[in-house]
Amino acid sequence: MVSIELSPELIPGLPEEIGLDCLIRFHYSTYRVAARVCRRWQQHLQSRELHYLKKQAGYTRKAACLVQLLNNTSDSAGSKPVGPPTYGLTVFDPVSGIWDRIDQVPKYPYGLPLFCQIASSEGKLVVMGGWDPSSYDPVRDVFIYDFTTQRWRQGKQMPETRSFFAPGGFEGRIIVAGGHDENKNALSTAWEYDVNRDEWTELARMSQERDECQGMVIGSEFWVVSGYRTDNQGGFEGSAELMDLRTGEWRRIEEAWKESQCPRSCVGVGKEQKLFYWGDCDSAIRVGACAVPLGERTLVCGSAYQGGPQGFFLVEGHGERFKRIDVPPQFSGFVQSGCSLDI
Repeated sequence: MVSIELSPELIPGLPEEIGLDCLIRFHYSTYRVAARVCRRWQQHLQSRELHYLKKQAGYTRKAACLVQLLNNTSDSAGSKPVGPPTYGLTVFDPVSGIWDRIDQVPKYPYGLPLFCQIASSEGKLVVMGGWDPSSYDPVRDVFIYDFTTQRWRQGKQMPETRSFFAPGGFEGRIIVAGGHDENKNALSTAWEYDVNRDEWTELARMSQERDECQGMVIGSEFWVVSGYRTDNQGGFEGSAELMDLRTGEWRRIEEAWKESQCPRSCVGVGKEQKLFYWGDCDSAIRVGACAVPLGERTLVCGSAYQGGPQGFFLVEGHGERFKRIDVPPQFSGFVQSGCSLDI
């Protein structure tokens, strides 16, 4: 019998295209084991080309990745949590209904940096910035989780210290804009991170500073919604800025968002790209609403009142039909933010 390591074909006895067609059908959860079969399998399974082939053939689907509060130890009365909040990464597959948790970043084994931002591109998850959970100092760390190997690697640090910024992912790139620096000065700068090359490139500035803005990618445009200036803390603006990711040029849209409304994690996109606040769509999520678009559906969560339990819903269309979903207790914590990813 010919060893598969020595065979010229991906699968001995089968044409190359059929062997490749078999590989693109593998579920991402099997990649770590499949990559051990031989070097060629490992190279293919970890390549950008395989991800695009899977997507083109319809073998990828949207999943939600959430920065979620973990169940903390409670006090003697069993009510109030003890110690600082601890966050982890949760993955929800709406097709299978399976909830799972990603291993903690090795540098922060006891919880993610507070207020870190996440974005995904080409099946990889990128965690950026935030505050050190022990010292509360802002960090510029970048970590990439590869669903193929199910392992973390540390990327090149962000060029600037920034918190509460807008992230978005597009074709192997992660774009960040706005937020504030270590002195709480709002930022108008923007940068692009190439996930595969591990390189940062400075982009054109926005027309103004935008702290606590929300980022999203719609088609080939990166949207930065609302935010406020340094001299107007908490005064969320109604404007938004859009970067054409093909040309790198910004354009500004007035009256895109409700003034004074914080946009963090709760911006919906309706008909004709009109933005709306998810918390206005149902009283069950009016507090702390967070939404992750999943193609034709959106995962939405939030509470009916301050301190209330989290409700989780799959929503069809633009907020017309809410369907409550059952969530295992260990995945029922508060959701700070989220992003969609192709698995």
